[in-house]
Amino acid sequence: MSTALDWFAFNVFILFAMVLDLRVFHRQPHKVGMREAATASFCWIAISVLFGWGVFYFRGTQPALEFFTGYLIEKALSVDNLFLFLVIFRAFAVEDRLQHRLLEWGVIGALLMRGILIAAGAELIEHFSWVLYWLGAFLVYAGIRLFFKKENLHPENNRIVGFASRHLRVTQEYHGADFFVRTSGKLFATPLFVALLVVEITDVTLALDSIPAVFGITRDPFIVYTSNVLAILGLRALYFLLAGAIDRLQFLDEGLAIVLVFIGGKMAGERWISIPVSVSLAVVGGVLLIALLLSVLIPSKK
Repeated sequence: MSTALDWFAFNVFILFAMVLDLRVFHRQPHKVGMREAATASFCWIAISVLFGWGVFYFRGTQPALEFFTGYLIEKALSVDNLFLFLVIFRAFAVEDRLQHRLLEWGVIGALLMRGILIAAGAELIEHFSWVLYWLGAFLVYAGIRLFFKKENLHPENNRIVGFASRHLRVTQEYHGADFFVRTSGKLFATPLFVALLVVEITDVTLALDSIPAVFGITRDPFIVYTSNVLAILGLRALYFLLAGAIDRLQFLDEGLAIVLVFIGGKMAGERWISIPVSVSLAVVGGVLLIALLLSVLIPSKK
């Protein structure tokens, strides 16, 4: 099991990485190019792999397999979420140079909210084992819903936008990278802040799928937390790297749906059937690889 030192060291590293990113590499808002996005993506994936090898070295094969499986699930779900971010940016006409700042603060909020959700989930599972069956059933439902649900998203019509319009003073135009501005002595929110609210609430909604899915692989809160955090921190760079190709991953939803149904069934039936983590990793990786290959081999009709 993890110690207080493990939690402290990991969170200090994450805090250092985020400060370095915000205050050094992206101090001035700018459009993120392909080369910069590719470099950042490679670095975050390399860090995640090294962390997984560290888990293997210090804690053994089983925790390492759990970490890599959880990381793969979260990463795949994150790639699917990139499409939602793309729709949000288009709907709110967010400039290219401001998108990284929006995602950065969105990631900060996501980390805080997921930390709370993971802590709450771990406590519930520890004290009420029957919660696992409900989470498993929920994942099966979410997977089936994802497989058949096809709809056009209009985040500008989101209830959050309506609430913000009624209860906040919102400017009609953007003011650079500012979330708030003061005009005539009054504080106004900018459309960038409203877009941030939509990003944050969207991520919390999506976390309701991803966090239970990782709990279906491991009960160790540290493994759940670290796999989630490392997958999310590489999300911003991955967005700029894949933004032009996201629409082409037409079979990713179906692949993720199968993964969610598999993990949910594993959770609901683990009292009777025990599936090794190595098998889970092979199934998750195999399904996602097939979905990716089909997306490449079969051109999208859109």
